[in-house]
This record gives sequence, structure tokens and C-alpha cells, in this order.
Amino acid sequence: MGKKRKNIIYLTGFILLVAIITFLPSDTFSQSNVRPNIVLILSDDQGWGDLGINGNLNLQTPNIDYLAKEGAQFTRFYVSPVCSPTRAEILTGRYHPRGGVYSTSRGGERLDLDEKTIADIFKSNGYNTAAFGKWHNGAQPPYHPNNRGFDDFYGFCSGHWGNYFNPTLERNTKIVKGEGFIINDLTNKALEFIEKNNGEPFFAYLAYNTPHSPMQVPDRWWNKYKDVVLDSTHRYGSKENGDKTRAALALCENIDWNVGRIVNKLDSLKLLENTIFIYMSDNGPNGWRWNDGLKGIKGHTDEGGVRSPFIMHWKDRLNSKKIDHMASAIDILPTLMDLANVSVSNSKKLDGKSLKPLLFGLDDSWEDRYIFSHWNGKVSVRNQQYMLDDTNQLFDLDSDPGQTDAIDKPSDSILSGLISAKELWENTVLKELDRNRKEVFPVGFEGMYYTNLPADDAVSHGNILRSSRWPNSSYFTNWTNTKDSITWDCDIRVQGNYKATVYYTCNKETIGSVLTLKQGKNELEIKITQAHDPPILGAEYDRTKREESFQKEFKPLEMGVLNLDKGLHTISLKAFAIKGSQCIDFRQLVLERIR
Repeated sequence: MGKKRKNIIYLTGFILLVAIITFLPSDTFSQSNVRPNIVLILSDDQGWGDLGINGNLNLQTPNIDYLAKEGAQFTRFYVSPVCSPTRAEILTGRYHPRGGVYSTSRGGERLDLDEKTIADIFKSNGYNTAAFGKWHNGAQPPYHPNNRGFDDFYGFCSGHWGNYFNPTLERNTKIVKGEGFIINDLTNKALEFIEKNNGEPFFAYLAYNTPHSPMQVPDRWWNKYKDVVLDSTHRYGSKENGDKTRAALALCENIDWNVGRIVNKLDSLKLLENTIFIYMSDNGPNGWRWNDGLKGIKGHTDEGGVRSPFIMHWKDRLNSKKIDHMASAIDILPTLMDLANVSVSNSKKLDGKSLKPLLFGLDDSWEDRYIFSHWNGKVSVRNQQYMLDDTNQLFDLDSDPGQTDAIDKPSDSILSGLISAKELWENTVLKELDRNRKEVFPVGFEGMYYTNLPADDAVSHGNILRSSRWPNSSYFTNWTNTKDSITWDCDIRVQGNYKATVYYTCNKETIGSVLTLKQGKNELEIKITQAHDPPILGAEYDRTKREESFQKEFKPLEMGVLNLDKGLHTISLKAFAIKGSQCIDFRQLVLERIR
């Protein structure tokens, strides 16, 4: 064969290959052996209306807006009314009652151990996995993120945090000190993870804890908003707390700045083309502020409480589009599995469905569906056009997205269909939830050496008071009587010796008080020899009055080594002797199993 003829054949083949690639469906490459990276960002208490892209003229969120304009933006995306249920649904692709989540503290936020998580699945498919920020689905191993598929965890396990500046956090169950403003710090750690794993597929879950209160804002962002005159002509303007709104908007702009940092890092590492980037919130806004006219806020099963921003960006893979079909947090897991072409064995049936057809314009066959919202015994249900609220009022969301007027004389066929769907869900899915289970906290899970038993999960007896009515991130004070105690009902998984460390504060008068830590006949005793009376933290950064507990720098006090018996037991902390007017203020007990 002549050289000229060979060249013609090669050129023809090359042209044919280019033509094939050009006309392949846009999602073909997602099915290749090159697995896409995943970055999932979840904000906390940011409403549908807290973004520029959704029409809020009071703030600028250019980085998130860019992702929405260049990617897929869902206009009807639903989450749960509060934090921990939404997180459980993201993790499992199943409605939160199935996973045992019924509260936001005291053990009710924990995801059942027989649930396989999104991190379990992606890790088993060769992904490096990490979580940064607010976990809120169980603090002690095996509920801890390190036991739910995440190789690395940096953040806190509680439902909220009381200090955003150089806070006490944890890294893989060990107590550590945060560096600077918490959202910037979490982003820094995520950037390090991305840099470290840029040659292998990774799944990074960034669960930011703002704009959740307390409304602590760095000066850089607060100064822009502190004197801004807000437009109070919106639906809930008469209820609005101006400074809280200003702080929330400032915190949203800080989040946007950090989102930009992540996008820039991915771009600089040439990873943006192979990274699925998701941005969303966990529930409605945490205050009465502009929310595009939607009814309700956080905690409500109405539109304003459960409609969330949801943006998916995948450079050169997803076309720019708005998607009006309903979707939900339960759809995230099946969608990512589909896009990344990963599999799972022995999985429970998912409630969610893959959104891939909607993302790639194959929505002609997309069937109408019901999506359910639940919290505190209240249930609402939606299909593409109608919504049935918790009192069985019917609304047409096409013509009345703000639920301003219930349909006066609804069609029997429409109303009965929604009522029947709601009753079926209540009698099946909701029936799986056991609100009366006795919460016990595991200690010494095999393979894990640190167990944190915070005041959040403890019960106080006698005169001891919690520093706030909200258990999360609280501490105990007013310990004035030797008959008072702090207890945890525990499931001690491994019998053996544990080094016990108490985190405390006290004044000079308390020196000489004696603490006793006890489990059955096993007992430790230590005398307080050092005063530690630090000031309240964070008040200088609070931009509005807080409801949560203030924080302090609690000092670790090693009590010694305590032998623990295997099984269900109560661990108690008592004061054998109290000097001065009261004993210590108590934050947490850390038990380290001796190897």
C-alpha cells in the first residue's frame, strides 16, 4: 500500500472519529472509566430567596449565580424543614423517618446504623471521601462520619455551634483548635483535600454551618451591611429582624466568596471539567426575610420552609438550563450514582430517583410524582401542580406559588388523590419512625479509640442547669449540690480501660472541689487544683441577640483511667465535695480507650 494511500486512510479515520465524538450524547463521557469528582456544598438555614440568582436584590452572590447560569438550576427542589432530616436524606436517598431521624438533638438526630450512606457507596467504588463542617447525624462512633464512609472529617457533630472564630472542633474524633472564621477554615481544609487527591476520584461534602445562628459575622462582610436600609415591603416585612437579616445576607456573601475559592482551585488544577459541583441548602430561612413571597420559614412544611436552591454544575457536560420539574434531597444519591456510573450491593430500596433524564433533556418521559415533607408530626405533599398542606388545604402552585389562597372548592379527584397519597405515606414511611426508642450512646466502638460525650447528650439531675434551652453546643452550670449529677445512658461496646478527660471551667473558689466519675462499681476521683475562668467567647462578633448558648474555652482535666464494663450502663459524673458557691461548669467528657 502506497504512503499516500495510507495517509488518506488515516485522515479519513480521524475525521470519522471526530464526527462520532461530536454527535455522541452529551452524557457519554460520564459513562467512561474516568470517574467524575464530586463537590457537594450544603449551607445551613439559607432560604430559597437568599441568592441573587433567585431575585434577591439585597445581596450579591456572583460565584453561586455563575454556577447556576452555566449549569442546571432547579426551581422546585425540596428538602426537609430542619437540619438533621435533610442531611439524612442526602446521605441515604431515603425519607428521613426510614433512617430513624426524629429530632435535632439528644440522640434523635442519629441515622440508623443499617443505612448505607452516599460516602459508603462512593468509597466502595474507589473514591476518596471527606466531610467538612456540620455533621448532625450522630456524634459517637459508629454514628460518627468516620464510621459512615468518610475517610476524613473536620468540623463538629452537633446541630449548631456557638462560636465561629477559632472554635474548638474535632478532626477524626480528636479535639482540635479551629483556625480563624469557621467557614473560611472549613474551606481551607477542603482545598487541601482536593489538592491532595487531584489524581484520584474524590467526594468532598462541605456542610457549612451558616447562615445558621448565632449571627457571628467577620467585619469584612458585616461592614457592608450594618447600615443598609432593607426593603420591608415583602410578605413578612412586619416580622423582620433587620440586624438578623443583615447578618444572614453578609454570611451568605461570605459563603459565596468561599464557593469561588473552591471553583478557582478546581479550575487551576484542571479538574473543573471532571467535577460535579452541587450547591444547596438544608431548609428554609431562619428568619422572616425576603423569600420570593413563599409561605413559611424554617420548621414549616409550607413552600418557604422546604424549597431550597439546588444548582448542579459540570463544565462542558451539563448545558445551561432551568429545570421546573420537582426534585428532592432524596434524589441526590441516585442521581450521583447514575452520573458517576457507580454501583451498590445489598442496598435498601431508595425513595429518590435519578435526575439524569432532566439534566440531559430527556424529560419527555418524566412522570409526575409525589414529594412529601415532614416535621414534628406535620406532613405536606406535592405533585407538579398542587400542594396539600398539613391541614389538608389544597393550593395550586402553578398559579399561586406563595400559597396565598387555598382552593375554595377543589376537584374531588385531585383532592382525594393527594389525601390518599399522604395517608399512605403516613401509614407506611412515617410508621417506620420510633419516637419512643430509648437513646443510649455508644462508647468504645471497635477500631475507634475516642468517644466524646458532650453535655448535649447528657441528662442533668438536681439544680444543674443547661446554658441554653437548646441542647446543641451547650454546657452545664449552676452545680451547687453534692447530690446533683450528670449522666449518660451508654452502650459500652468494648470492655477495658479508658482514659477520662473532663472539659471544665471554674473560679478560684472552686479549687478543692472533688469530682467522681462512676460506672457501676468502677470509680475515679480527682480534686480540682487549678482555676480556669475564661470570658464568654464571641459576643463581640454577635450582630444580633442570640438564643443559643455562648461558649467558653474549656480546659481539659485528665481524671485518670477508668475500667468500663461491657453492656448497657449509666456513666455518671458527681461532685463528692464542693468548695465555694458551686462546682465546675461542664462541657464534655472524652473517653480514650487504652490500646
